[in-house]
Amino acid sequence: MITTTAPIISSTGISAPSYADVLAYLQSQFQSIYGADIYLDPDSQDGQFLGIVASAINDANAVAIQIYQSMSPATSQGAALSNNVKLNGIARAVSSFSTVDVLITGQAGVTITNGIVQDSNGNQWALPPSVVIPAAGQITVTATSSVIGAIDAPAGSVTVIKTPTLGWQSVTNPSDATPGEPVESDADLRYRQTVSTAIPSLTVLDGIVGSVASITGVDRLRAYENDTNATDSNGIPSHSISMVIDGGDATAIANAIATKKTPGAGTYGTTSVSVTDIYGRPITIRFFRPTAQPITVAISLKALAGYSTTIGQAVQQAVSDYVNGVDIGGGSSGTVEWADAITAANSVPNSNTFKLTALTLTGPGGAGVPDVPLAFNQVSTCTPSAVTLTVS
Repeated sequence: MITTTAPIISSTGISAPSYADVLAYLQSQFQSIYGADIYLDPDSQDGQFLGIVASAINDANAVAIQIYQSMSPATSQGAALSNNVKLNGIARAVSSFSTVDVLITGQAGVTITNGIVQDSNGNQWALPPSVVIPAAGQITVTATSSVIGAIDAPAGSVTVIKTPTLGWQSVTNPSDATPGEPVESDADLRYRQTVSTAIPSLTVLDGIVGSVASITGVDRLRAYENDTNATDSNGIPSHSISMVIDGGDATAIANAIATKKTPGAGTYGTTSVSVTDIYGRPITIRFFRPTAQPITVAISLKALAGYSTTIGQAVQQAVSDYVNGVDIGGGSSGTVEWADAITAANSVPNSNTFKLTALTLTGPGGAGVPDVPLAFNQVSTCTPSAVTLTVS
């Protein structure tokens, strides 16, 4: 029997008695006043009154717990989480426009003002307000879609100059566009807040990761460091760092890396951006945009009592979500894992209505064995329609 109906804060956090415990406590107190033989079942007036009071106390306790948990980014939700992360100098990302890095080629010194380029599907992308082509004759900048939301542009599809400028010769996108995002979820914001705390870290690489992660539009990233005297297995040169970054403005990313990296440390990647240091000297910063690796999934399952096509669609969505959520480069394992895909399939509600009998992951290089490997700068993608179900 509980001794109080109030929440209790201890070294392990906050807790409160359940509704049933609160009701039992009130009933015992009521009986101590009016006698143990008083009738307090739910069909009695006294029993219903105690139920109302217990419900009110339970609701108040729930609010107290929410208030307590709202003080930490790890447990707060919604507006409270948005307020907490401001302490780290970040804010919840609102729905965003798609972006794509484009390589502009032309005569040195030419200024492109409010330039517009177009992809093969007719979507238009706006360059930064002013782009000056440097002495090298080419520059990489980030263009923004004219329409909010997820707009795709495969590598090599942005080739049309919609605002011709004398001296501007060509444009192309070396990598796929980063689709726009909906309003940032609580889970994503918590992750970004955790990473952002690395900005004032003791290690340079952690500081670079924290700075880049705080840039608006950066969806996910992964950093690699080669501190040896030889090129490593990923092709990263000696004494260099390489970052794979999904989303965000290329120039902002390059500036963040240039500001944090140590003198003499090289950067490696296929996207190169020239920035200027505090002494006015040009520095070329290189990094990767992740290369999408489409994954298809073949699932065989045996339908049991209660199975429906809705449950099958939930399985397709769950497996697709798992594949899309795999970290850049496959995380610590370097793969899209077969066992984790099975776990995702079996995690849907009403999973007792089917028995999964087979699951095969297939990437661009063929069927997994059973996992599908990812290169360090690759990211796996999968749509629910790419998950085929064979039901018996």
